[in-house]
Amino acid sequence: MPTSPPPDFPVDPVSFETFDWKPRAPGMYSRAEVERQTGPYQAAVTARIANWTPEISGQDAADVEDATRQLVRFDKHAQQTLGTDNPALGPMTAILLRTESASSSQIEQLTTSAKQLALAEIDAGHKANALTVIGNVRAMEAALQLADDINEDSILAMHRALMLHQQGFDPAGAGRFRDEQVWIGPGQAGPRTAEFVAPHHSRIHGAITDLVKFIQRPDISVLVQVAVSHAQFETIHPFPDGNGRTGRALAQSILRNKGLVGSTAVPISAGLLVNTGRYFAALGSFRNGDAGPIVREFAGAARIAATTGTRLVDDLVAQLEESRARLAGLRADAAAWRVLPALIGQPAVNTRFLMTELGLGEMAALRALDTLSGRGVLVETSGQGRKRVWQHRGIFEVLDSYAADIRRMSGG
Repeated sequence: MPTSPPPDFPVDPVSFETFDWKPRAPGMYSRAEVERQTGPYQAAVTARIANWTPEISGQDAADVEDATRQLVRFDKHAQQTLGTDNPALGPMTAILLRTESASSSQIEQLTTSAKQLALAEIDAGHKANALTVIGNVRAMEAALQLADDINEDSILAMHRALMLHQQGFDPAGAGRFRDEQVWIGPGQAGPRTAEFVAPHHSRIHGAITDLVKFIQRPDISVLVQVAVSHAQFETIHPFPDGNGRTGRALAQSILRNKGLVGSTAVPISAGLLVNTGRYFAALGSFRNGDAGPIVREFAGAARIAATTGTRLVDDLVAQLEESRARLAGLRADAAAWRVLPALIGQPAVNTRFLMTELGLGEMAALRALDTLSGRGVLVETSGQGRKRVWQHRGIFEVLDSYAADIRRMSGG
């Protein structure tokens, strides 16, 4: 029999341990399925990585270094384009974070539009996927807020923020490790025919403790650390649902924790979305003992994130400048000037948003919206009375164009 080539970026593969399985509700399945799923099965046991020393080839090291440089350049570009004291920098981070969340969710077949997401943020939309993706936005926000100290509690907090918005998910399970066996692939009544059986739930706490120790190490290239941490997290599969999205939020947290980026969020999931088949295959290679494919996936995703993210920042800034020109001659203390930079992060607004987020009174909010719509910056699109919504169509066009570019890159 032909032998597989040795891994070019070796990591200890998962091992296995045997348990017995008996379908919990046999009456719900066919007799044949119950018979198939009764008996011994093998669950993965993750290798410890806290003290793992990467053996990376010169080519991969150069690849990682180049991708790292591009990410740093992207982060500096956002700062320099806007200026660190620009009130639009915070909204720019917000829109990049929302873009990242949408891409991360799309990897899990949860698709929504920029407009649906923006409407969901102000409780003016009711698309189920958009409401679910808002949970991913909250998880990403938690990832950045908790980045100073990545530990078991912060990982649980990311999952809690994600799953409290997941329709059909028991909120009691949000932010709690699973207490049952889970698997990926075929087998409704049990794991015996699955493609991958995650570690037994009794091993989760120890595996996460080991992962956190690895994340805290200061002696490993950040992108390597991000890629390997993500793959290890997905292998542990510590939650009954939301593992992929929580794991990609964790990647954002590590990037911020290590200081690789500081002013913006990195749309790295857009890069992974370009070829999801290769991404999932790379996770499989990692479990089999080769970290090379997942490191290369993250390096490639980082380059795509830096390139497309830079263009997205520039296009959004161009919209901001065009809108600012439309307000020429408006007195300096007009509330419309305060609203303008916030539109980068939230291009659909209502009076309640301006009152709660910007601290405007209701009449001041209405006057600002009248000014912005009168000057052609905003368009009122729907609703009567307190349900009125105003949108910045130019910003939505930029976001839709960005999403279309990612789809074209993925062949979608």
